[in-house]
Amino acid sequence: MPHIVQFEDRLAGSGDTPRGLNAAIERIKEQEDTTAEGTTMRILAAIAISLCMLASGARSQTSKDQEMISITRSGSQPPRPGPADNFTGSVRIDSSFQANAPARMYGARVAFEPGARTAWHTHPSGQILIVTTGTGRVQRWGDPMDEILQGDVVWIPPGQKHWHGAAPNSSMVHIAIAEQIDGKTVDWMEKVSDAQYGAPLRAQGASPDAGAQPKPSQRAIGDFAPKLAELTDNVLYGDVWERPELSKRDRSLATVAALIALNRPDQLRSHLAIARQNGVTQEELIETITHLAFYAGWPNAVTAIGVAREVFEKK
Repeated sequence: MPHIVQFEDRLAGSGDTPRGLNAAIERIKEQEDTTAEGTTMRILAAIAISLCMLASGARSQTSKDQEMISITRSGSQPPRPGPADNFTGSVRIDSSFQANAPARMYGARVAFEPGARTAWHTHPSGQILIVTTGTGRVQRWGDPMDEILQGDVVWIPPGQKHWHGAAPNSSMVHIAIAEQIDGKTVDWMEKVSDAQYGAPLRAQGASPDAGAQPKPSQRAIGDFAPKLAELTDNVLYGDVWERPELSKRDRSLATVAALIALNRPDQLRSHLAIARQNGVTQEELIETITHLAFYAGWPNAVTAIGVAREVFEKK
């Protein structure tokens, strides 16, 4: 019995004796016979005690590892191409990292060749982009596209449909950081079309928080009907168009459709331009007019096509 006693003493000293194992040890110590059953019981007890001690040591080592600073050296991870289902163009992902629990941080360094970009996607807890090299693009669904430059830091709120990538004539590298929720960091959607990628940038100097809607009422009627201009600017554009329940892109499509149906070419002209600023493509607007020919009438659609041609050829 001396080996069982030694195992018991070592296990007791570790402070990690599992529930029920002490009883098993006592039972084995009571086995004085040398029968096959007694020998089997002693072997099983020794295995159980050894496994317990190994588990205790592993927990101790894991705890120490989590307290250590971890450094992933540059170049230690081979780059991998961005999956074709989620990216357009040449994209390389390297230096990916993931924090240990309880932290939920996940990220990577992503390099985009000119014209390359992500598909539309969302992040359940949002995302931070830090541009380290080059010039890029970022766009939230329904908003105009913004240019991003080296040194810029971009915050994408949780659940917002968006894409990001390189400019047409410049590569771009950014570090992307997000947090996992239930093991998930991203929900991928459809790809960004060439028409969406080629849409105009937000006007220089315009803040993303300020909105991209022009306010033509002051120029058009401000000197003659200042109150109507004020209501148009502050209530229609300043409140209704800024409500988050619909994106500006969707509001533009709804407004354009209504103006086509009502055959209002003067107002349609300005709202076609606004729709382009809000991310609606020329192809989508022409298809909208074609679709409405069956609901608003052929003459209204033909008039709208004439206005659209004029607006798009001026651009």
